[in-house]
Amino acid sequence: MRAIWKGAVSFGLVSIPVKLYTATEEKDVSFHQVHRSDGGRIRYKRVCQLDGEEVAYADIAKGYELPSGETVVITDDDLADLPLTSSRVVDVLSFVPLEQVDPIYFAKSYYLEPDKTATKPYVLLRDALEQADSVALVKVAIRTRETLATLRVRDGVLVLETMVWPDEVRTPDFGFLDEDVTVRPQELAMAQSLIESMSADFDPDQYHDEYREALEQVIEAKVEGREVVEQPVEAEDTGSVVDLMAALRASVAAAKKGRGEPAGDEPAAAGAEAPATKAAAKKAPAKKATAKKAPAKKAASRRSA
Repeated sequence: MRAIWKGAVSFGLVSIPVKLYTATEEKDVSFHQVHRSDGGRIRYKRVCQLDGEEVAYADIAKGYELPSGETVVITDDDLADLPLTSSRVVDVLSFVPLEQVDPIYFAKSYYLEPDKTATKPYVLLRDALEQADSVALVKVAIRTRETLATLRVRDGVLVLETMVWPDEVRTPDFGFLDEDVTVRPQELAMAQSLIESMSADFDPDQYHDEYREALEQVIEAKVEGREVVEQPVEAEDTGSVVDLMAALRASVAAAKKGRGEPAGDEPAAAGAEAPATKAAAKKAPAKKATAKKAPAKKAASRRSA
């Protein structure tokens, strides 16, 4: 890995020189736009819409459009004196419990490596964070952009998680939040049973990008000149209405079967219905039978026999 930033973690009166590395990488299969007939790359020119002339990269500046439609041109010199108090410094503001930081704030992850002369204070901060079961809330500037971040420990290494600012998180303004939706206790108990039956330890190694693997096979087939066979796609039933309890019950049974466990009985809350409810449940098939008179008579004759 190559360091993308060098600075220091400011921890009280302690300064820990560190290097910053990107902790994740995109492994998407990328494509270029090409000419279909000969495969030539498609190139784009930077053209000014006013005079139609191509503009050199050195002559391009940032522009901010005003509500009136006018544009204010901002140069690098205009941005040079902006206050960045945390430039080249990971400034620890406070220590907070990890569960108090909503994951929606996290943006990107970076590894911090100490300089050779700063290993001991680095390990000190790392061990103190682990024992406190907390994360350090910090402020840092990366590529001229100041941001909030957290410092936590992963596999013995300090990880910097950049965050979005609170006013950048949208408020979920959805209509269903104002609706009065009633969930029956037996439905909630069945859903909890489904969660328990599907609970497991997180093992990231068992998950992989199936789409990327299939795409790489398509590219390999093209390279080797083999015929590309299209994989059948199962049709999804998106229009049918299913019974919620039946779907939950079937999901629980399928999850237990996948684990090799017996299906078992329903949760206590699901079976602890009032006597009137049980009686209604027993009569339910009879109501269906009355809809068709002939089958109802046959059923009645069988009972008498």
